[in-house]
Amino acid sequence: MEMSFKNGSPSTNDRPQGESAPIRPAYGTIPGITLPVSRVLFGTAIGPMLKGADVNRLLDAAMALGVNTFDTARGYGLAENSLGRWIAARGNRDRLVLLSKCGNVSPRGEVCVNRQVILTELEQSRQALGVDCIDIYLLHRDDPHTPVSEFIDTLNECKAAGKIRIFGVSNWTHGRIAEANAYAAENGLEGFSVSSPHYGLARQVCDPWGGDCVTVAGPENAGARAWYAEAGMPVIAYSSLARGFFGGKFRAFDYEGARQVLDGPAQKGYLCEENMRRLRNAEILAEKHRTTVSDIALRYLFGSKMNVYASISTTNPDRLLGNILASVRPLTKEETAFLERDTE
Repeated sequence: MEMSFKNGSPSTNDRPQGESAPIRPAYGTIPGITLPVSRVLFGTAIGPMLKGADVNRLLDAAMALGVNTFDTARGYGLAENSLGRWIAARGNRDRLVLLSKCGNVSPRGEVCVNRQVILTELEQSRQALGVDCIDIYLLHRDDPHTPVSEFIDTLNECKAAGKIRIFGVSNWTHGRIAEANAYAAENGLEGFSVSSPHYGLARQVCDPWGGDCVTVAGPENAGARAWYAEAGMPVIAYSSLARGFFGGKFRAFDYEGARQVLDGPAQKGYLCEENMRRLRNAEILAEKHRTTVSDIALRYLFGSKMNVYASISTTNPDRLLGNILASVRPLTKEETAFLERDTE
């Protein structure tokens, strides 16, 4: 059954006071992608899409708000199938930027990504999406048992065959990316041009899912952020709101309320005293600006010196509108420092 929501279209209830004119998301340019890329990506790892449900109206609403980039993966259940049916029904492939991934962690916490996994899962993704070419194709995890040469050689073959436009990684360290790109340069090949680590106001204090999830948040990762800023490599941040930690559904230091709201991975990865302090600081700024905690957390992200994008998963178009507004209003340096106080 197709999802529905209030009046069939997004409202402006989450728009901060004083905003009346329609606001479009910020866009960026990623080499190799002909369309501008919305700074807010629609993340398809949501319950209805994981189950393969019809979410056409929700995706219509996202696109009506200016979001043209959709983030999916082989590891997201049947999300690619839901997305593919929408693309076929609307005939809008030429107006979209599609991102998908291969090589997720197994239920036992094991990672296996190699040439055969890439070739097999890429074909499965193309069929599920109903497309000839995927714009941005990422390796969902790193497999240290596979040499970087195998990754680079295979992905260059896929690009030459017209199956992908550009490729990158998710949950790779910047050191391993540099190693792969050095091999590519030495052999006249294309290297990784996009990376998707965790990044946001919350520190990822523990691996939420297994398979060596990588974060660039927190003071201990300042070197990684400096590397990305200098390289100019697009960073597509996942869990930028820490899986609901900055969703505004519980107050700072309300640990019992947090446990009722956050799922297992969110509690494992983000529920700690330091993040509660950051949540309290975000609440103070949200009150000052008469806006939401989510807005403050995303404005923090978009104020980064990195070339950053945010993948947002939601079934609520009103919340998505708020996320879009954040992409065009980064915080000041002073406000950023305030959010980080006593932590960095």
